[in-house]
Amino acid sequence: MQFPEARLIVMSKAPLPGQVKTRLVPLLGPAGAAELYCTLLEATLDKVCAADMCTVELCCAPDARLPYFTDCARRYPLVLTDQTPGDLGQRMSQAMAVALQQAPYAVLIGADCPALTPEDIECALQQLADGIDVILGPAADGGYYLVGLRRHYARLFQSIDWGSAQVLDKTLQQVETLGLSHSLLPVHPDLDTPADYHAWILANPRRQSR
Repeated sequence: MQFPEARLIVMSKAPLPGQVKTRLVPLLGPAGAAELYCTLLEATLDKVCAADMCTVELCCAPDARLPYFTDCARRYPLVLTDQTPGDLGQRMSQAMAVALQQAPYAVLIGADCPALTPEDIECALQQLADGIDVILGPAADGGYYLVGLRRHYARLFQSIDWGSAQVLDKTLQQVETLGLSHSLLPVHPDLDTPADYHAWILANPRRQSR
């Protein structure tokens, strides 16, 4: 492992029809949206586990004991943890807080950014190792696909309208207020909406659109 002391958290949900990728349900149907979520999550796990950069944690909702998650733990070298209740910010904040009790720095991602590369994660980990306080991966929709921290700052996850186009800007305002050093990774698109899906299909012609 290149960063054996670090931790990479992958936030995940059980792929239940109607409960994941809900903005794509009108296009793909509940089962199709859930199938796409599985595809994206497992592609993410393929990338990060094959890269073998650090310990990978699959942070699960609603329960890490569900068969889908335990199957992931059999197929991939990772540890399972449970997400805590709350909104996205509260869940990410708590996952980071726990990870940073066990590691000097940690990176958190989701499964919504198929353009994320192992090189992006390596860059984030290296900059954290070099002493940068906060690393963010800007998403094209105004959010972020990655956050990396050396210390837990609850304020970075508070008073933010998650899902809005101001998530990154609001987070950077908090970074500045706290006086923290930061670095930005390349901008990548998330895959959340029908427009995102069609763009992804065009960029991946081997995939069949529905």
